[in-house]
Amino acid sequence: MSSAAPPQQPQKQLSSFGGFTAGAMAACIAVTVTNPIEIVKTRLQLQGELHARGEVQKVYTGLFQALRVILKNEGIRGWQRGLGCAYFYQVGLNGCRLGFYEPIRRATASAINGSPEASTLGINVFAGASSGIMGAIAGSPFFLVKTRMQSYSPVFQVGTQTHYKSMWDGLASIYKAEGFSGLYRGCGSAVLRTGSGSSVQLPIYNSTKGVLDTYKVAEGTSQHLLASAVSGVGVCVVMNPWDVIMTRMYNQRGNLYKGVFDCFLKTVSIEGPLALYKGFFAHLMRIGPHTVLTLTFMEQTRRLMMWVEGI
Repeated sequence: MSSAAPPQQPQKQLSSFGGFTAGAMAACIAVTVTNPIEIVKTRLQLQGELHARGEVQKVYTGLFQALRVILKNEGIRGWQRGLGCAYFYQVGLNGCRLGFYEPIRRATASAINGSPEASTLGINVFAGASSGIMGAIAGSPFFLVKTRMQSYSPVFQVGTQTHYKSMWDGLASIYKAEGFSGLYRGCGSAVLRTGSGSSVQLPIYNSTKGVLDTYKVAEGTSQHLLASAVSGVGVCVVMNPWDVIMTRMYNQRGNLYKGVFDCFLKTVSIEGPLALYKGFFAHLMRIGPHTVLTLTFMEQTRRLMMWVEGI
């Protein structure tokens, strides 16, 4: 008779700080590559704001044309506007979103099903949305300044134009003019955008890895890249309408929009429903590589933090 198998040891987990740090590092590496596409996406989403389609003279007609126009007129610095803000935003957003996903998932699974490993799709979605909302709130002031810095062009103006000398100048100017609450202008739209995107990002990623396992695609870089690519497409489809609304809410000065749903209704009624998918290709080309790079580097930065924490 064969001997009984030894009891399995519980899988060691990073601390919340270790997970936060791993997620933040991975996201900052990714955003360095994808920031120029983020600028194009922002300007495409603002182009023709609250104007009927026939009334708009387009400066930017697509991703690659816009990249050429920006490079020609604003140089390499034009491609990397707001990069400093993007780093701070990614630390807040993805540090929370990727770092707190597992603790929330495990705690929820334990509370509902009695075991941290007994997850369901609903639990995964809840953990993704919750960690994403936490990140959206943490990073909101930086995204506010980033959006305004990236929409600004000294040559071609689309949307409201606000010029800040630096991230700190932007934060100080907003605080001086509007107080602390001004730093969180548009935060509600960020919660909807990031909550919707985060609710599907990691669940799709993990589900795709499971499917790839059944097709004998071994754990490793190829599996991570494939799963990340599928996750990126899913996130973009779900998140783009809220991304358009968030860009406009953050970029406005004064009270062009009373709130998230006022912005939604005005956009759809004046520009048509397809306006919610303005910049979709640029968004996909930004979020796809960004998701692939973030989740792929996340595997490496987690290993680094596990080494640091002696796991």
